[in-house]
Amino acid sequence: MTSQLHKKGEAWSARFSEPVSDLVKRYTASVFFDKRLALFDIEGSLAHADMLAAQGIISAQDLADIQRGMTQIRGEIEGGQFEWQLDLEDVHLNIEARLTALIGDAGKRLHTGRSRNDQVATDIRLWLRSEIDNIGTHLGDLRRALLDLAEQHSATILPGFTHLQVAQPVTFGHHLMAYFEMFSRDAERMLDVRRRVNRLPLGAAALAGTSYPIDRERVAATLGFEEVCTNSLDAVSDRDFAIEFTAAAALVMTHVSRFSEELVLWMSPRVGFIDLADRFCTGSSIMPQKKNPDVPELARGKTGRVNGHLIALLTLMKGQPLAYNKDNQEDKEPLFDTVDTVIDTLRIFADMVPGIKVREANMRNAALQGFSTATDLADYLVKKGLPFRDAHEIVAHAVKICSDRDIDLADLSLAELQKFSPLVGEDVFEYLTLEGSVASRNHIGGTAPAQVQRAIAAARAKLAK
Repeated sequence: MTSQLHKKGEAWSARFSEPVSDLVKRYTASVFFDKRLALFDIEGSLAHADMLAAQGIISAQDLADIQRGMTQIRGEIEGGQFEWQLDLEDVHLNIEARLTALIGDAGKRLHTGRSRNDQVATDIRLWLRSEIDNIGTHLGDLRRALLDLAEQHSATILPGFTHLQVAQPVTFGHHLMAYFEMFSRDAERMLDVRRRVNRLPLGAAALAGTSYPIDRERVAATLGFEEVCTNSLDAVSDRDFAIEFTAAAALVMTHVSRFSEELVLWMSPRVGFIDLADRFCTGSSIMPQKKNPDVPELARGKTGRVNGHLIALLTLMKGQPLAYNKDNQEDKEPLFDTVDTVIDTLRIFADMVPGIKVREANMRNAALQGFSTATDLADYLVKKGLPFRDAHEIVAHAVKICSDRDIDLADLSLAELQKFSPLVGEDVFEYLTLEGSVASRNHIGGTAPAQVQRAIAAARAKLAK
C-alpha cells in the first residue's frame, strides 16, 4: 500500500496505511487556485537551490539540473502545457513532482532545509509584493486622470454639500482634488504595507528552523527581500501582512465607493452635473430611455466584497495557536480576489475619469440654490467689525426672508440688505457672487482656483518623482 501511495506522488504518504478519500482530496486541495503562485514558487526554489549549492549542501551539478528543470517547467506553465494534478494537492508539490520527473534525484534534493510551511509563506509574499507594485501603478494612473480633469475645471463652480444640503460654493477641480488626496494616502499605505510584506520566511522550515547550515541573508538578497523574518514560529504561521494589505485595499475600495456614489448622484437627471461615456453604462431591457451608471454602481457593491475578505482573514487568524495550521490554506482565495478586484476597479476608473462630461451650467445653477454664499455675507459683516455670532444671526434672518420670498441673497437690493445691518455697503455684492466666494478662499487647501492650480502643480511634481 505504501509503495502505491508513493507512486501517486503524495510527499507524506509513507506514514499512512490507507489513501486519502477522493472527497477529502477535493476538500483539502488548493492547486486549482494557488497555481497562480507557480512562477513565484519557481523563483523562490531557484534562490533556495542557489543557496544550498553555495553552502555545499547540494552539488553544483544538482543546482545546474534544478535550474535546467525549472526553466522547462516555467516554459510549460507560461505556455499552458503544464498538467496540474489534484492528487498532488498544491502548486508546490505539482512543481516538485514535475521537476523530479525531469531531472531525477536532484529534484528530490531541492526541498532540503525547507518545508511547505515556509515555502508557501515565501511564495505569497513574493506574489503580494508584485501585486502591491501593480496596484501602486494603477493608483498613479487614476490620480493622473483626476489631476487632468481637475485642471480643466479648476474654476468650474460646484455646490459644496454637508449633510447633502447645499453648504458653500467650491470648484469642481477642488472637489476632485479631495479624491486625489484620498488615493494618494492609499498609495502611501500600500508602500508602507509593502515594507512588512517584504520579509523572508524561507529558512524557518516547518516551525523551528533547520539543522542545515543555511544562509538566509543570501536568499533574501537574491529575492530582493529587505530582511528576514527573525522568529521561525512567527515566520510560518502569521498572515498579518495579508490582513494589513487587505485592510489597505478595503480603504482603496472605500474611497472608490465614495466617488462612485457621487458619480451616480451627479449623473441622475434630477442633478445632471455629469455624464459618463456610454461604454461604462448599460441600458434597460424594458425602458428604452435609461442610461445606467453600472460601473460606479458595481464598484460600490464590490467594496462590500473586499470588506468581507478583510473580515474573513481576521476571523481566520483569531483562534490559531502557534505554529502553522491548515486553516491558513483559506488565506489565498480572499487575498487573490481582493487583489483582482482592486486592480480591475482601478484600471477601469482610470479609463473612465477622462471621459466624464461636465455640465458646468447645471453645477453653477445648483450652487445658486440653498443660499450657498450666506457664510460669505456673515464674513463680510465680521470684516466690517461685527462679532461673528451677531453676524451669523443677522444673516440667518436674511436667509429666512429670502426663503419665504423664494429669492437668493444676491437678489436683495442694497437698501434691503442695509435694513439688516447699517454696516452693509455697495461692495457687499462682490461677496455674494459664486466666483467671489470661491476666490476668497485663497489659502493652502482652499477652493480658490489659484490654490487649486497650485495644488495640481504640486501633485504632478510629486507623482513625477
